Amino acid sequence: MTKIILGLQGQPPRKGIPFVAGQSNVAACAKHFVGDGGTTDGINENNTVISYKGLVKIHLAPYFDAIARGVSTIMISYSSWNGVKMHANRFLISQVLKKQLGFNGFVISDWQGIDRITSPPGANYSLSVFDGVSAGIDMVMVPFNYTDFISNLTSQVKSGLISMPRINDAVRRILRVKFTMGLFEHPMANPSLVNQLGSKEHRELAREAVRKSLVLLKNGKSGSKPLLPLKKNAAKILVAGTHADNLGYQCGGWTITWQGLSGNSTKGTTILESIKSTVSPSTEVVYQEIQMQNMSKDKGFHMPLCSWVRHLMQKRLGITLI
Repeated sequence: MTKIILGLQGQPPRKGIPFVAGQSNVAACAKHFVGDGGTTDGINENNTVISYKGLVKIHLAPYFDAIARGVSTIMISYSSWNGVKMHANRFLISQVLKKQLGFNGFVISDWQGIDRITSPPGANYSLSVFDGVSAGIDMVMVPFNYTDFISNLTSQVKSGLISMPRINDAVRRILRVKFTMGLFEHPMANPSLVNQLGSKEHRELAREAVRKSLVLLKNGKSGSKPLLPLKKNAAKILVAGTHADNLGYQCGGWTITWQGLSGNSTKGTTILESIKSTVSPSTEVVYQEIQMQNMSKDKGFHMPLCSWVRHLMQKRLGITLI
């Protein structure tokens, strides 16, 4: 998976150095550091209970390769490791990531990440600023009350709670990536690249990614009689569900907006349109947005296909179901 870093940033001249080849490339971000995928019961922002040896073997392993490939930034996880919030984990961020692994890019918080150091989030924002910055976070993602962050950080630096060497380390790392990206010479994006957005080549690559990443849990009731692929010359097929003819629902979150949109929010092909264009011209495709009980029974359908979605579609607010 870390090979994508080279596609985003370009081939670095040597290992372990943050590198962005030019205006046609972008800075990559490896996330979420660390143990985000090993939380108890798989619950988002939960606690990852594992020994340090197990953490290194299972969860830190991809970061070795990401750093070697010159990843520019690393984002911290909302989750905890053995009860300690990752956004406040000085040992893993400053000692392991920066010193032992030799990461030279900058460390960024997640969205309101330092707020979640306390429970409830934001209960002691001054403490959150201190813990997060002292842990080794270089850039803090503050979506709303940035003046509170600035005043708290400034006050803590002036009082000596947060040292100037810690601030200098953060500034040095951020500037290193910005200079590498050429942001001071070219602060704005290259407008000549806008025509490549949504290009035919990009869409074909996206389709290839979907084909290769889809996971089929089970193909039919028994392996000897697979259900897929369906017959293109079936006489009658039922397609049901709100998801089947709604491109926005089909795309899910992080599409145009954070939570995604309903309807034709972008260009693409819905599941229903794809089925209609693939089956034989003689095949009757019946669509029901809400499948009625026993709709598929004794109606001559070769196969009922269902696709649905649950609002909302991202993270704590909900997920996309296919």
